[in-house]
Amino acid sequence: MLQADGGTRTAAITGSWVALRLAVAGMVKSGLLSAIPLTDSVAAVSCGLVQGAPVLDLDYGEDSGADADANFVLTGQGRIVEVQATAERAVFGDAELAAMLALARKGIGELTQLQRQATGL
Repeated sequence: MLQADGGTRTAAITGSWVALRLAVAGMVKSGLLSAIPLTDSVAAVSCGLVQGAPVLDLDYGEDSGADADANFVLTGQGRIVEVQATAERAVFGDAELAAMLALARKGIGELTQLQRQATGL
């Protein structure tokens, strides 16, 4: 069962990379591929501004009452794949976006380590 609260999309992205990596490794082991073609991992997190403060991995209550929310998808090397941010109750500026990105980098760094553990890297 998927337990993702307000971050089902980000959880799906992060978990899908693990499934892909395991599937490709199985294809190499069975001889269908000569090498793993993946060059990096990918993971995603949600962040938001709750009462003006940046928060990582919003739960449903935080997400539904957030001033702003964002989803960040980054590679394992920290390169940006996608940033989606929306002002919900209040507009925000560059500093708040940078604070959410910094939290996202921290969270995705932790997820990348867990992905590596799960796939035997």
